[in-house]
Amino acid sequence: MAIELREITRENWRQCARLQVREDQRNFVAPNSFSLAQAAYEKELLPLAVYDGDTLVGFVMYTREPQPEWGYFILRLMVDQAYQGQGYGRAVIVEVLRRFGLRPDCREVHISEVPENVVAARLYESLGFARTGQVVDGEDLMKYTFPDRKPSKT
Repeated sequence: MAIELREITRENWRQCARLQVREDQRNFVAPNSFSLAQAAYEKELLPLAVYDGDTLVGFVMYTREPQPEWGYFILRLMVDQAYQGQGYGRAVIVEVLRRFGLRPDCREVHISEVPENVVAARLYESLGFARTGQVVDGEDLMKYTFPDRKPSKT
């Protein structure tokens, strides 16, 4: 599988906004329409469409630059219900970590997950994220530290 993260454009934003997770997952991630609106007003956020070839399969949003409190942060990750269980979530996180790893100032990346979302927690832990013990807006904060870089004190 070769996923590609593409800019949200005039041509694909509606299709991206229509992507849906399963009904039982709707409390785990904000709707893409909300994330797109948020990114329109919070310019530090980078929303991207996830494609497999010409097929839109998901959405991810992360910070363009380190933020004062958390540094680099993956705010959203969702795979449309029709494409779940096929490895897309893992592939997206790997690609986002690769991109962050190209930044010399990036020592670590944060992500949060709803405590009831055990599938997401397992995925993040399998990729090297560790729980910090902190809770942010009711979500458990996790941190990935690049192996070749000294972690911060958070």
